[in-house]
Amino acid sequence: MEDLEGGLLEYEMIGEFLTDIKREFGEGDEESVKIAKLQRLEQGNKTMEEFVQEFRRAARESRYEGHPLIEEFKQEMNRTIRRKLMEAEHQLGTVEQWYDRAIALDQNWRESRRKEERLRGQRE
Repeated sequence: MEDLEGGLLEYEMIGEFLTDIKREFGEGDEESVKIAKLQRLEQGNKTMEEFVQEFRRAARESRYEGHPLIEEFKQEMNRTIRRKLMEAEHQLGTVEQWYDRAIALDQNWRESRRKEERLRGQRE
C-alpha cells in the first residue's frame, strides 16, 4: 500500500488492483460473509418453495439455527405471508414448521389468485 500511495505502483486494470487488495487484506471473515448473504435474501416474486430452498442453502452455510434463523426467515419472506403466520392461533416452534406452513399459505394464496382470475375471465 505504501508503494501505491507513493506513486511507485500503477495498475492498468482494476482487476489487478482488486487482486492485490484481496491478497493484502483478505476477503473478510468467511462466516460473516455467509451470514450477510443470508440476510440479503428476499422472497420477492419467487414461490415460497423456491425461496425456502434458497434460504435453506444460505442458512446451512451461515450456521444460523434456532430462534435467530426463524427471525431471519420471517424478515425475508413476503409481508402478507409473514403477517398470517404471526397471527396464527398456534405459534410455530421450529424453522421447519415455519417453512412448511409458509409454503402451504403461499400455495393456497397462489391457487386462490388463479381461481379469481379464471372467474373474472368467465364474467367478461
